[in-house]
Amino acid sequence: MLDIGWSELLIIGVVALIVVGPKDLPVMFKTLGRFTARARGMAREFQRAMDQAADDSGIKDVAKDLKSSTTEATAGLDALKGAADKFEKWDPRRPVSSAAKAAVSAVTAAPAAAASVAPDPQPAATPDAVTEDPKAQA
Repeated sequence: MLDIGWSELLIIGVVALIVVGPKDLPVMFKTLGRFTARARGMAREFQRAMDQAADDSGIKDVAKDLKSSTTEATAGLDALKGAADKFEKWDPRRPVSSAAKAAVSAVTAAPAAAASVAPDPQPAATPDAVTEDPKAQA
């Protein structure tokens, strides 16, 4: 809460001793202690009232439902963890299975088949061939 060290407390005590005086200092600390106790009691009561209002409005039920709906299994994190575990266990030096080789060859064969399509027999007309110069015919 308040980040006050021992040196700061010592300086505050010396200043209080000088300002208030040694005779009234214990009375001032007693009053300060009572004030602090009342402030803490008020804060506790406020916290209880807020908790009671949250219970009455059903916020805790909604929070519980939200927590239960966002578990790892429902969020899909279990599948992600499984994939990460498989990746960590993967050894690139291990020989590839025949099913994996067939899948790789099928994927690499598709672009090669698309590239082997025959070109059009007639080239497309260029803009120069389409427009004729009327002066050139004369």
